[in-house]
Amino acid sequence: MKKKIFFIIMIILFSIGFIYGSYKVFTWKKDNDEVVEIKEEIKPFIKTETIEEETKYNIDFEELKKKNPDTVAYLKVNNTKIDYVVVKGDDNSYYLTHNFDKKYNIAGWVFADFHNKFDGTDKNIIVFGHNMKSGSMFGTLKRAFRRQWYNNPDNRNIVFVTPDGEHIYEIFSMYTIKAEMYYMTTSFNSDDEFNKFINKVKGRSIHDFEIDVSTSDQILTLSTCASGSSYRNVIHAKKIK
Repeated sequence: MKKKIFFIIMIILFSIGFIYGSYKVFTWKKDNDEVVEIKEEIKPFIKTETIEEETKYNIDFEELKKKNPDTVAYLKVNNTKIDYVVVKGDDNSYYLTHNFDKKYNIAGWVFADFHNKFDGTDKNIIVFGHNMKSGSMFGTLKRAFRRQWYNNPDNRNIVFVTPDGEHIYEIFSMYTIKAEMYYMTTSFNSDDEFNKFINKVKGRSIHDFEIDVSTSDQILTLSTCASGSSYRNVIHAKKIK
């Protein structure tokens, strides 16, 4: 009798596990399909043209803002799948679980720190994205930490387009660190404080990019979860254009 009860319990547990696993797979596929669909829908608003072997980006922010008023920028990282319209919410939680259409989605969306103003005064613009196994969002940012990637000069320039124009940021530091708030500082009380910040994050870098960064510079920071949820892959780049 005991063996029979044990057998029944095992069957029930197995069934629950199978149903839950199937549900997770279904949800993952549905959410991933939504990301693909959204990118296709907004693709016409992201246009490029090549002028003298240089790619120029023409982003229709007016139309994008009609679809989502939280739109603030467009981000492109060479030789990754990071090619996203960037949004900014009222906090740093909403877009962890909502997509560009503001629907619940486990992949979330690529979003800027809500403290950033996007008025030209930000010393450190921070952009977040989930490290998705599907490769969506910042799922391919890990490629940047491979020697062959960061040794290619073409990969070091990040395209960041805002309504006031196209900007290029050059990578000067990248590292993996336990989750913290320090690198997510968006404003500084003095040049001395900003200079200390620059020196600290440069000192963490896995590679010496030999890039000078001064207190007059503006920074773009990309952040995502590393292999474990308690660690972060972080990239810092300074505005050069």
